[in-house]
Amino acid sequence: MPEGNHHGNPNMSKEEQKARIQQEINIANNMSHIKHKIVVMSGKGGVGKSTVAANIAETFAKKGYKTGILDVDIHGPNIPKLFGKEGQVLGIEDNKILPVMSDDNVAIMSMGFLLDSQDTPIIWRGPQKTGVIRQFISDVKWGNLDVLIIDNPPGTGDEPLTVLQTIPEADAVVMVTTPNSLSQEDVLKCVTMAKKMNIKQIGLVENMAYFECPHCGEKINIFGKNQGENFAKLMDIDYLGDIPLTEEVSNAVDEDTITTVEDPKNPVSKEFKDIVEKIEDKFFKKDE
Repeated sequence: MPEGNHHGNPNMSKEEQKARIQQEINIANNMSHIKHKIVVMSGKGGVGKSTVAANIAETFAKKGYKTGILDVDIHGPNIPKLFGKEGQVLGIEDNKILPVMSDDNVAIMSMGFLLDSQDTPIIWRGPQKTGVIRQFISDVKWGNLDVLIIDNPPGTGDEPLTVLQTIPEADAVVMVTTPNSLSQEDVLKCVTMAKKMNIKQIGLVENMAYFECPHCGEKINIFGKNQGENFAKLMDIDYLGDIPLTEEVSNAVDEDTITTVEDPKNPVSKEFKDIVEKIEDKFFKKDE
């Protein structure tokens, strides 16, 4: 398994081992100033995971939490666009990288801020991705945060593995799925991975659960009957709620903004508020 036994790697020079030890110290110091860490995962792409992660982060911020979001999707970093911050230039202070701040003071770090243009591809193998993710965790000046949301690419590959190994004290993993069976089968693998990494607190959000007709109010299950609650029970994890498929969410993404920012009073915003309250109740109260 990659990233195991960092200090004893016989292939490392003494200088490399010294640098790795210093990075471990920096990671521990950075994470000690962040009260809660929430890892967001999905089994497959196209389920709206980044949209869910961004809205959860914004909802925490609106509740008064000092919030950050770390985008570790190296190949498809969408968080800058969702927050309307594409093209921002990262600053440096005290030899640390300064995260970009959203309009609501969410601290954002993403590979997207390091690309020359939106169509620049990242063609990296595992060790390069692992290295930059660890650097984001160790070298970004997150400061004192109440909550850090980590948005992973789909699946059980290098990026989520690196996050779970580097932040073993994560408070919880939030899985995002859709009603169809393929999405659920894939998220089951992610749940199994998280449990193998000794993450005991796992929640499920079912996105695009239904479409509500704007004319008659009928709920239509476009992707199949929503089964999130039953699926969560089957996997022995917490059910956090469902998000409908709405025009407001699609428009918000196209307009480089976030639904809970664009219209805090709409039903989707209320759903995210309920989900965040469940995260607080189920995953944060352990500290009391």
